[in-house]
Amino acid sequence: MDDAQDLARRRRTPVGLLAGSVARGAQLSSHATGALLIGVDLGPNLSVTGSLATILWLVALRREGEHVSAWRFLGLGALVMPPALMAALLSFVEFSPQ
Repeated sequence: MDDAQDLARRRRTPVGLLAGSVARGAQLSSHATGALLIGVDLGPNLSVTGSLATILWLVALRREGEHVSAWRFLGLGALVMPPALMAALLSFVEFSPQ
């Protein structure tokens, strides 16, 4: 794992932990907590600025001579994120405790 990937992994983790702590502190239902955590995980797939990991990957790609514009990223995210969101939500509903 290179430094950019390691930094991205460490930067994203606290957001999920913070969201889980806030949900627990606010005594949200398990469904609301699940929705919150799914959003934290999938949200950055739609926007270039959605996570530091995305920005770091784009910098690494550009350093290698590949260019992915914000519009192309948004277009691909708009295609990929809805099916991933549906799969996550269906799995959550199917496997969550009642």
